[in-house]
Amino acid sequence: MDKSKRMKNALVLLCLCGLQAGQLVAQEATAWHPAGDKIMSPWAEELTTASPLPEYPRPQLVREGWQNLNGLWDYAIVPGKLTEVPTAYSGEILVPFAVESALSGVGKTVGKDSSLWYRRTVAIDKKMRNQRVLLHFGAVDWQCEVYVNGQQAGSHEGGFDPFTIDITPYLAKGANQEIVVGVWDPTDEGPQPNGKQVVRPHGIWYTPVTGIWQTVWLEGVPETYIRSTKHTPDIDRSSLAVEATIEGLRQGDEVRISAWNGSEKVAEAAGDGKSAITLQLNNPQLWSPTNPFLYDLKVAVIRKGKAVDEVSSYFAMRKISMEKDKKGIQRMLLNNEFVFQYGPLDQGWWPDGLYTAPTDEALRFDVEKTKDMGFNMIRKHIKVEPARWYYYCDSIGVLVWQDMPSGDLGGNHWDMRPGITSGKQHDKDRSAESEAIYRKEWKAIIDALYNFPSIVVWVPFNEAWGQFKTKEITQWTVDYDQSRLVNSASGGNFFPVGHILDIHNYPDAVMPRPELFGEKQILVLGEFGGLGLPIEGHTWQNKDNWGYQSFKNVDELKNRYRGMVNDLARLIPLGLSAAVYTQTTDVEVETNGLMTYDRKVVKMPETELKGWHQRLYDIRIDQ
Repeated sequence: MDKSKRMKNALVLLCLCGLQAGQLVAQEATAWHPAGDKIMSPWAEELTTASPLPEYPRPQLVREGWQNLNGLWDYAIVPGKLTEVPTAYSGEILVPFAVESALSGVGKTVGKDSSLWYRRTVAIDKKMRNQRVLLHFGAVDWQCEVYVNGQQAGSHEGGFDPFTIDITPYLAKGANQEIVVGVWDPTDEGPQPNGKQVVRPHGIWYTPVTGIWQTVWLEGVPETYIRSTKHTPDIDRSSLAVEATIEGLRQGDEVRISAWNGSEKVAEAAGDGKSAITLQLNNPQLWSPTNPFLYDLKVAVIRKGKAVDEVSSYFAMRKISMEKDKKGIQRMLLNNEFVFQYGPLDQGWWPDGLYTAPTDEALRFDVEKTKDMGFNMIRKHIKVEPARWYYYCDSIGVLVWQDMPSGDLGGNHWDMRPGITSGKQHDKDRSAESEAIYRKEWKAIIDALYNFPSIVVWVPFNEAWGQFKTKEITQWTVDYDQSRLVNSASGGNFFPVGHILDIHNYPDAVMPRPELFGEKQILVLGEFGGLGLPIEGHTWQNKDNWGYQSFKNVDELKNRYRGMVNDLARLIPLGLSAAVYTQTTDVEVETNGLMTYDRKVVKMPETELKGWHQRLYDIRIDQ
């Protein structure tokens, strides 16, 4: 059995354990139905209110003893900004789907002048109540407050990062516990990162996403428990450094870490838990899109010879770096070799769930289909996905460029000419509040995603959207994660910082001039294409859909796209290291996708696309 199947089977078993641990069957399940009249993906029909998205949500830190809280909650939309907990609720909402989405069963907007509230009574089993009880949220957009049995247990700001609240002190006697969550989200009318969401959707700007949009779950942990781990591979030294953050660590405790290839233990080391522990691997298998090999990882806290807590995880041995070729042009290297990186701009939107895929199978589908088309990379565009999406990239073998979601876009000055580095007039002046929000969430996103080996590039800014203090933010990112490359401003205002110079051009494939910029930075085409083909019966609206360049039939689309791939093949020997085609799917009124928004139609045959793309990977350069 291969590694991806083993991990998938393990997670499925944990899902069943989580459900058996006490997930409530939602009341009045038959009353729920999707809101609105927009197109739906085929997985929407498989959704059940009793167990939406039941899979274990955190594949990089797996522990038994958990309870999924997805399902029907009471909801209310009330005036004001989280002023007080409501005494009455309007109906039921299906968590974890945003209130504006069809799959929430509500389909209403909230806006900056109102707050969204959730309430649910949860039965927690006795075994979990005898431990510390952690309440986890995959993501809540944007500001939220959490109450347990009438007491405020915690709060959070950030629409794209997971967070955890220890609710142990607030639990009442007995099984039943009331959880209330209040959310305020100004969408694009506030300073926070909001990605492509706007109050008034149009063009490349989409429907708001307010509230809980990833899995909510409970976990029972001992008094001493592993809160997080950080894995940093070094293929040149055949080693893996592991840092573990332990709550309640005692004097004399030992942290023991082991690496596994299936049932074979391949490395083990131990430490006091206060510093990184290094594993040495003998002749390690290297991870790549053509060999997405994952090692299993076990981390345990040992006290007096017994494990007081243990988690399982995984890692990969891979390296992303840059080096000049024989022509003196910087190239992007994977495992010390040049690999041309080519993938779609992937926005991760769904017609029925908006930010949230209707099922785990649907979430995996986009990654699998991208690989089937012959792409080896995805640029995750100004959105952060649930952890399981990155696990699928890891196990299927797709490189990821991860964007920071944009925000605070007003008053931008944008000059896309490479080499225009005259300074402050090209950086936005953000307020102290806006800057602090950005920095806090960018750090939280990197922390949350650090262990996923598929991620090879961080992208702090896109097209000068809210771009500020570019040199400082880029250098901070470079220093904070020295194991990856940093693309400071994809298609934005260019400064001589970071590892990558990234231009956008629609529709044709072009590249920065290597004689001017190739000596210092990797040259990439961060967006191009945008070839549109609306498919009748599969569009967000019946008319006024658009693409950067639209076509009437598949043959016209194929001929134009194949010509663009030929252009890329010509540019690679000249210095191009990567390219990003717009885009994976249609999104709302955009019909630029390789697939329709509902994922029911692939516009060009996968086998033909894969054949055309293979030509790009076969091109060799002199390193």
